[in-house]
Amino acid sequence: MYRSNTCGELRASHIGSEVIISGWVHKTRDKGFVVWVDLRDRYGITQLVFDQDRTSKTLLEQARELGRETVIQVKGEVIERASKNPNMPTGYIEVLVHALNILNKSILPPFTIEDETDGGDDIRMKYRYLDIRRNPVKNNLIFRHKVTMEVRKYLSDKGFIDVETPYLIKSTPEGARDFLVPSRMNEGQFYALPQSPQTFKQLLMVGGMDKYFQIVKCFRDEDLRADRQPEFTQIDCEMAFVEQEDVLNTFEGLTKHLLKVIKGVEIESFPRMTYDEAMRLYGNDKPDIRFGMQFGELNEVAQHKDFNVFNAAELVVGIAIPGGASYTRKEIDKLIDWVKRPQVGAKGMVYVKCNEDGTYKSSVDKFYDQEDLAKWAEATQAKPGDLICVLSGKANETRTQLSALRMELAERLGLRKPDKFAPLWVVDFPLLELDEETGNYHAMHHPFTSPKPGQLELLATNPGAVKANAYDLVLNGNEIGGGSIRIHDKETQATMFKHLGFTPEEAREQFGFLMDAFQYGAPPHGGIAFGLDRLVAILGGQETIRDFIAFPKNNSGRDVMIDAPANIDEEQLKELHLKLDL
Repeated sequence: MYRSNTCGELRASHIGSEVIISGWVHKTRDKGFVVWVDLRDRYGITQLVFDQDRTSKTLLEQARELGRETVIQVKGEVIERASKNPNMPTGYIEVLVHALNILNKSILPPFTIEDETDGGDDIRMKYRYLDIRRNPVKNNLIFRHKVTMEVRKYLSDKGFIDVETPYLIKSTPEGARDFLVPSRMNEGQFYALPQSPQTFKQLLMVGGMDKYFQIVKCFRDEDLRADRQPEFTQIDCEMAFVEQEDVLNTFEGLTKHLLKVIKGVEIESFPRMTYDEAMRLYGNDKPDIRFGMQFGELNEVAQHKDFNVFNAAELVVGIAIPGGASYTRKEIDKLIDWVKRPQVGAKGMVYVKCNEDGTYKSSVDKFYDQEDLAKWAEATQAKPGDLICVLSGKANETRTQLSALRMELAERLGLRKPDKFAPLWVVDFPLLELDEETGNYHAMHHPFTSPKPGQLELLATNPGAVKANAYDLVLNGNEIGGGSIRIHDKETQATMFKHLGFTPEEAREQFGFLMDAFQYGAPPHGGIAFGLDRLVAILGGQETIRDFIAFPKNNSGRDVMIDAPANIDEEQLKELHLKLDL
């Protein structure tokens, strides 16, 4: 056998035992008369000792030649360590080696396999299999395993059935671009990789499965943004005979369970907020509520003077920065430069210092008196010592800009604490979004989302006012899950397709299978999908999902380790009935 024990399990109780252990050479220290080798595997590190008094000369020389990351097997006796290390679990023992077997030599790694490595992101991505040997990456993958096992156990205990759905499906026009797969046996036709198992899980409800879940890969060929992956993993769930409240209670329970079991954090209740409230108070639909700095709308108290910048604006809105009155003019100018960056897009920023003595000093004192500024402070809930930052312009753009400033300031002030968890349900989303360029409406979530009860008739007269029976679960300023109560009858689904611009023929071609299924007794149903990568990262105290994926793509969507995507040869193209014109 290659090992009787792992490198992380030997303790003082094993002293006197003969053991066989295997692993990678982590470090060697040669003092001439004695050589120490740190042997590492997934479970930890054990110190090996070779010395001239108790080890053969040949064995001692072999130990001196061991290079980092060489794979070895040793047999020896567990002895008490002379210089103990209380900071490591195996720090009270070492193994006096009697036999050494080199299983595989290693060339010099391109970076050090240490917690604090000298390897940059690119080199570690190229040699990801080496990076996984480091504790931070290894522990992240083990942490992900713990989360997924708890998800499986919780949902299974609640009666959910794990069902696999197909990866080779039909392309649909909704959502992001599909990854397409040419069919060799059906010339000129293509499969698509699923952006989600949406229609299949609805069909499972028609099939009477009642409660479904799947931890499933999904694929989106969209322009990449920071921390986005072209393939990602969902905890995909669906339930039959449910209303919105049933779904929220079930998956609030799952989230509470994960926070308690994985993080030791107990949260009694999840607040709920409408989409309109979230946009008004925080400027986005996934607000971080671990801290305050809510928006204060200032139109009524700022558009009555001769300051044309505000008078011409659709929205004047501000936030109060705790302790910001102490900022110097230079620091405030840097904030103004920050909001004027192209990534944010504001034209400028007005500020008000709320002095400790109750007076105010602003960048627009020429136009506004102390009574005016006191009303601004009241609207933004600013206290003495705070700084009010005010933006203005088109409503949607200004809210987005101020939201970006709020999050940036919270980061600088240390308010986004990774060990604090603040979940939130956002509900009552618009059913449809207007594309200002084309003038057409498209589904804010997807075309299978049901309108709120009693609002279907509004589709014909005021489609922009229709609210969706949809909900998002937000955790620490990140959307970790989203879902809806689905349309479950053919007529309503046909009406929805019509308002999304589908002709009856197009709807039939794309989704006829689903509409046919609805004719055979489809139950009311709804569900949710969690982004597993994001959820694991947040529970792990981080926001970079790549650190919790074994073999991630880079920001260009490439796997630099295996060099994919890659060209294929002409013979393969011919078999697939494809021709590339480059």
